[in-house]
Amino acid sequence: MGTAEDAAWLRWVTERFQSIAGHDEEIGLEEFKAALQVKESFFAERFFALFDVDGSGTISLAELHGALALLLRGTAADKLRFLFQVYDVDGSGSIDAAELLLVLRACLRESAISLPPQRLHDMARVLLEAADEDGNGSITFQELQQQLEAVPGLMESLTISAASWLKPPAPTRHSRRPRCPTSRSWHNHRGQLAFLGGYVSLNLLLFTLAALRHVGGSGWVAAARGCGQCLNFNCAFIAVPMLRRCLTRLRATPAGRALPLEHCVALHQLVGSAVLALAVLHAGAHVANYGRLAQDGHGALSEFLLVARPGGGGFGGTAPQTGLALQLLLFAMLAFSSPCVRRGGHFELFYWSHLSYVPVWALLLFHAPNFWKWFLVPGGLFVLEKAVGTAVSRAVGLRIVEVHLLPSQVTHLVIQRPRSFRFEPGDYIYLNIPAIAAYEWHPFSISSAPEQQDTIWLHIRSLGQWTTRLYEFFRQPEPLQPHGNLERKRWWQRVQATPCTTPGTSGCSVPSTGDAAIELTLYRRSGAPTTTRGTEDGDRDWDTSLQAVSVGPGESQQLCSIKCYIDGPYGTPTRRIFTSEHAVLIGAGIGITPFASILQSIMYRYRQRKQSCPSCETVWDEDMALRKVDFIWINRDQQHFEWFLDLLAALELQQEEQDPGGRFLELHLYMTSALGRSDVKAVGLQLALDLLAAKEQRDSITGLRTRTQPGRPDWSQVLGRVAEERKGKVHVFFCGSLALAKVVRMHCERFGFRFFKENF
Repeated sequence: MGTAEDAAWLRWVTERFQSIAGHDEEIGLEEFKAALQVKESFFAERFFALFDVDGSGTISLAELHGALALLLRGTAADKLRFLFQVYDVDGSGSIDAAELLLVLRACLRESAISLPPQRLHDMARVLLEAADEDGNGSITFQELQQQLEAVPGLMESLTISAASWLKPPAPTRHSRRPRCPTSRSWHNHRGQLAFLGGYVSLNLLLFTLAALRHVGGSGWVAAARGCGQCLNFNCAFIAVPMLRRCLTRLRATPAGRALPLEHCVALHQLVGSAVLALAVLHAGAHVANYGRLAQDGHGALSEFLLVARPGGGGFGGTAPQTGLALQLLLFAMLAFSSPCVRRGGHFELFYWSHLSYVPVWALLLFHAPNFWKWFLVPGGLFVLEKAVGTAVSRAVGLRIVEVHLLPSQVTHLVIQRPRSFRFEPGDYIYLNIPAIAAYEWHPFSISSAPEQQDTIWLHIRSLGQWTTRLYEFFRQPEPLQPHGNLERKRWWQRVQATPCTTPGTSGCSVPSTGDAAIELTLYRRSGAPTTTRGTEDGDRDWDTSLQAVSVGPGESQQLCSIKCYIDGPYGTPTRRIFTSEHAVLIGAGIGITPFASILQSIMYRYRQRKQSCPSCETVWDEDMALRKVDFIWINRDQQHFEWFLDLLAALELQQEEQDPGGRFLELHLYMTSALGRSDVKAVGLQLALDLLAAKEQRDSITGLRTRTQPGRPDWSQVLGRVAEERKGKVHVFFCGSLALAKVVRMHCERFGFRFFKENF
């Protein structure tokens, strides 16, 4: 914040103080926390104690203004002195190991980071060793100042303004002025704009040609015929963006690279809205024309709409009746396609109402005599795709051979892979699990690499009704066999645990040493025993293919045999990554799933190339022009990183083995719940984490070599560094929330990068 912002912030603090203080204009600790919205008790107590100059146990407005004036207008040394006093809990003039532990523990709570007690002691020790120059076991003000000055930019960020200490809630800003498109944005969107222009021009041409044929009659008839001709085209064309198999093959052609195929879902939605609008105009024009004719003695409007008669248009004069039915179906489809229905726990309404396209097309064949000419090619392809998809997906019933329940309600499915199943990195499939919902198919990115021959991986976040039922289905062992009576019993086995030096990190199958107990929940259907393997002799009639396994705290795994069906694979914009020179992959949360497959495949090809030509650095086979890959993963909290820690650790290890010190693949991890280095409530923690990471060559939060960065990425800096590397043409691939996609797209336009977003 600048001077003006600091003054505004001071006014905000004063207003909050006055609204809470009583007649004596004094506030206590609890009122202080409420006034400045400081939740962490440790820092609130330290701030309160430092602001309470007279030690009365309350703060007056004068005391508050005096302390804040120091933070606003004081020197860098004054502000750093305040930070030192916050950490010097006993006021002795130095910070000892016990005080460091207390402060770091509070910093961990403030940043929502959970680390083992030993890690906390390690951080306190390394911070004390780095700052304690005289070796007396404590840190003085001068020693702390020297340590912070050694970190580039830290002192400046700490002493800029009071916003570094106590922050008011950020105001919500809504820009009323639309962002003016720049020449770069026009250039980046030229494909979409050209396609949209062609689509609008074609509709105008069809409308004009049809209307001109009836220009001698009523204007309402001309308008109705023009809209009707546009409806012929759009009601047939709406199937084209949903020809997923055709579009997947088209992506590999030069035409596919020129067309905006990544926007096929948005195009389908656009055409659907156009169909409804044209249908309303078409019907309205006919009704208006009939109102004109009714003045000449024709029947009532209700008779016109509900009674078929010769000359009424359509098959057997049923045009008004079929048109009315079409209007109702189209309105229902549009209403139940809204995001609040699809993502609000009512997906079944969207699914079943969208199947109305079958009666809609059937009614159009009766309503419009010439519709079949428009529908023949796209409709034929659509029917053929549906038939092939149904035949292929239902031909072989696959099995879910393994399930892992991960933090934040993520279900990791391991599905047996058919021998004939071929896919590209980043592709997605439609999944059907009859035990969850017999008729529902949902799209999910494949998170395993094509080079993994035996199984297919899916990582599914519980964000809707079906995905939540999936997680609950595997979390509860009882529903594994939903039909018939089941008997169940528990069987315990002692196994040797894998030694784990760093609990909770990748590579540790059991987060402890010594023996671990594995509890198997065995099932069998009453009267129909199943002979299987893996149990004692007396248990051979129990089905161990349906067993729930729990290994250690925080880990959950189920080995099962549930039938499922898949339809696909289908291509996505990420297929273009292998034609990029510098690829930037940005995943937010579970948006990492398509990139998990891509990263594995990239490193597999990288390893193969290095083995065949160790001296080659940027020369690849004809299908892969990549010189550099930056992978950015943004997560809200620490637990979410556990989804793919093993994968990222393996990628780091592979690169280190193949190219020590190489930077072909760079990982950038961000944890948004963690406070940044410039915040007084986290500066000590982040400094200790940096020192420990430099000493041990691994991050304390994830166990990776890559240091986890606190807060959100500064996209100007992140993409600016990418531009400075000059590794070739940059393509940015994004999978995550729509709001973040808009921000990243804006910065990509600024730097002239091509931007691609995942769409289903």
